[in-house]
Amino acid sequence: MARPNRSAERRQDALHTIAAAFAELGYRRTTTALLAERCGLTEVALYRLWPDKQAMFVAAIRFVGDNTERIWNELARTTGGDSAAERVLQHESKHLGEFGFHRILFAGFSETDDPAIRKALRDVYERLLDRIAAFVGAHRRGGSTSKLPAKALTAWALVGLGTATNLGRELGMLGDRARNQLFATIGAHLLG
Repeated sequence: MARPNRSAERRQDALHTIAAAFAELGYRRTTTALLAERCGLTEVALYRLWPDKQAMFVAAIRFVGDNTERIWNELARTTGGDSAAERVLQHESKHLGEFGFHRILFAGFSETDDPAIRKALRDVYERLLDRIAAFVGAHRRGGSTSKLPAKALTAWALVGLGTATNLGRELGMLGDRARNQLFATIGAHLLG
């Protein structure tokens, strides 16, 4: 009797470690030998899970999007006086970038000439922008929004705000308190 194929399970088990390595070292400095070592695998075993380093990086990009969306969906399901948009904003103002996974996306920006990496980044950003726009739309229902930007533009502004605050963190220009305050204050203004 053949053994069951556990490749999907093994990929999932290794993905967090692979994402952490790419977040720490970027795409170009991360080697498959290092990834295999950190995952406790041989390179041959790692190549059984993904065909090449590019596929591993694309999986890490998708991991960032999936993880973010999972957290936001959990926050949206909780109940309380605040809207889902407000709960997500409050969470992100405190936790955005704390695990460094945004660095995977930043590293990906320098690789957008690679069609697979570009597609993965685009897919992740489209999903997150759609999710944010949905939160903004639900938050604004019933209120006067005539002076506020459209929900899609607000989603772009919030993504830009998150990117800017992560850059401030990476460059040592914004401490945690200032970054949290900036994100929460401007984010609340954008929500309306």
